[in-house]
Amino acid sequence: MTDSFDGPPPTPPAERAAFLDGVRFAFGTLTVLPARITRWDRPAARTGMACAPLAGLVVGLLAAVPGVLLLLLGGGPLLAATLTVAVPAALTRGLHLDGLADTADGLGSSKPADEALRIMKQSDIGPFGVVTLVLVLLVQVAALAEIYAGSWIRGALAAVVAAVAARLAMTLAAREGVPAARPGGLGAAVAGVVPRGAAAAITALVVMAAAAAALPMGPLAAGRQAAAVLAALLVAQLLLRRCVRRFGGVTGDVFGALAEVAATTALIVLALG
Repeated sequence: MTDSFDGPPPTPPAERAAFLDGVRFAFGTLTVLPARITRWDRPAARTGMACAPLAGLVVGLLAAVPGVLLLLLGGGPLLAATLTVAVPAALTRGLHLDGLADTADGLGSSKPADEALRIMKQSDIGPFGVVTLVLVLLVQVAALAEIYAGSWIRGALAAVVAAVAARLAMTLAAREGVPAARPGGLGAAVAGVVPRGAAAAITALVVMAAAAAALPMGPLAAGRQAAAVLAALLVAQLLLRRCVRRFGGVTGDVFGALAEVAATTALIVLALG
């Protein structure tokens, strides 16, 4: 996510957007996949952020394919993991990684909230952002390589689960009660749009789906998948809480940071099995 858009005009809370409008919103804002956004308002944002895990599912599947193919063709797990990590970055134009770096710079500064937000909007990346970006990518590749070394099936499933957990973290960050840090930008457009009940239901559905996907590999694997999603959300929520306190709310950069942190946490948990 990025803050390069103006927020949508206010709309009546009772108004709803069609599911397809929400899907287009999710794919059009969270990926580079072709999706013509037909509505840009709060109802579309509400449905779109609820559909964010669906966008993660597609991104994860597309990321797993080249990694698995490399392994089947005789490539090593490190190469497969590197390519798998590169695909989501490409499918988001690197915006989530950029958001991670900008958020690290904002949190790492000792400036007041307004000044920290200004630092985050700058086009350059500071030392906190560079270090955070490098470490997160290294951890993602190392964890995924460890998983691929055990089984290409586990590696592919881990790539999908990490991508879905990353977007689910965005859904939870867009729930009611989470304010926007500034009046404009995509962060403001989606802040507080997802009802708490819907966020909880989507979370439960994703956790159960993750466990069910690994059930053929045994109950231990299913439990590990569910634990990976829950751990990812816990760490993302801790970061979200810190950002809200530090900046006064969320921004597009914060959403990107939450996604990367959630994906990294999920991969770490899955690599421990």
